[in-house]
Amino acid sequence: MNILHISAECFPVAKVGGLADVVGALPKYQTLMGHEAKVAMPMHKTNFLFEHQWETVHKSHLFSNGQKFPFTIIKAQNHNLGFELFCVDVNGLLDREKVYGYEDDHFRYLIFQLAVLEWLKSWHHKPEIIHVHDHHAGLIPFLIKHGVDYSPLKNIRTILTIHNAQYQGWMSKDNLMYFPTWDEWKTGLLFWNDQINSLACAVKCADGVTTVSPTYMKQLSFESNGLEDLFRQEAYKCRGIINGIDEEVWDPATDKHLDVHFQKTKIQPGKQQNKLQLCEHFGFRVELPLFVFIGRMVDDKGGDLLPAAINQAFVKHPGKMNVIVLGSGNPNIEKTFERLCDIHPAHYRLSISYNEPLSHKLYASADFLLMPSRVEPCGLNQLYALRYGTIPIVRRTGGLNDTVIDFGDPNGFGICFNQPSVEDILHSINRALELFGRKREVNALRKKMMNINHGWQESAKEYIELYQQ
Repeated sequence: MNILHISAECFPVAKVGGLADVVGALPKYQTLMGHEAKVAMPMHKTNFLFEHQWETVHKSHLFSNGQKFPFTIIKAQNHNLGFELFCVDVNGLLDREKVYGYEDDHFRYLIFQLAVLEWLKSWHHKPEIIHVHDHHAGLIPFLIKHGVDYSPLKNIRTILTIHNAQYQGWMSKDNLMYFPTWDEWKTGLLFWNDQINSLACAVKCADGVTTVSPTYMKQLSFESNGLEDLFRQEAYKCRGIINGIDEEVWDPATDKHLDVHFQKTKIQPGKQQNKLQLCEHFGFRVELPLFVFIGRMVDDKGGDLLPAAINQAFVKHPGKMNVIVLGSGNPNIEKTFERLCDIHPAHYRLSISYNEPLSHKLYASADFLLMPSRVEPCGLNQLYALRYGTIPIVRRTGGLNDTVIDFGDPNGFGICFNQPSVEDILHSINRALELFGRKREVNALRKKMMNINHGWQESAKEYIELYQQ
């Protein structure tokens, strides 16, 4: 099959969250299965752009509200992504350093989608499937079906994958002036709650809708930031497919970011050597349990709860644990993490940044990973932790519920809790500290975790089956 993925992010080109990891891996594994998978994304000004060679494959222009927008499609050369990568350049709109965070983001991504569709009209062999990811590409299914200018694309089937339904691409009706001509009888498909809603539009118009775990798919019918009724209405075409991880990138036996590699057969000495290196770097005692948090410091990830839970754990267990936090996000939440540096200088370290090499080292070295998420559509961090023999501490929600079983249950290996609260997080840390003292049990759990297969092979097959349907 000929498949085109359209996304705002793609690892390693530009990454904000798990969306990038999925779009950077799924097409590669589809290609390995014998399909022709490609990715189209905006031309963000990232290191990847300047470190690789590019070929211009298409130049054209589009009109929006009487204004002419020239655009260029460039194709990556000399890379090892495993699929063809195309970037869309619209001067002044898409060629920016940040993926999101600009006041005109809704307009930027509208023009991006229009440029992709104009380019697609020129293809001799058009894709059989266009797979759009999140609201940034959510208007494409509507425009393919009902846009007057895009009739050559009408036979292409569209799939939407929702990575996070909290963000929906809202726009006021005033923005309709920037849309190309469409069948006005279908205007209602663009709206939800009296405003343009790109994600809702995609749910209505795509031929199939997936999200990144079965539990999250169920949750959307009663918790989806205002779209609950819509997901109940469209349930017949909705399906949860759990994410995989790229086992070539995330492999402790070959990881380019690790100085000491280890395999399933020698987990304990490998993790211990990595932990020793990390603890020497941060000035920690290696014999203490090491807890880490890696991710965005936002309410959805439980970032507002975690500092208080960590502080109470330090008070209750003085000198008995170390904690490293890596991430960034809400400035107010960042400050609460920063305050812990002064309160617990001997056992706490913080890096407010995006640091891919350090994240790999943390997974390889840590004893426990903290994931107290309020919302976690799938979650990849817990899968990386399992791959590296690090016990995940997770709240039972979304994909965390689908991928982590409490060690107290049959066949369990992680630590799970139910409520997004300081008390539940603290109770889970207490359980972890007790577990850490039982070395033989910890080693058995690590062996069990590292033998779980969370690669993309099975998930990629599920997507192909969906495309064929």
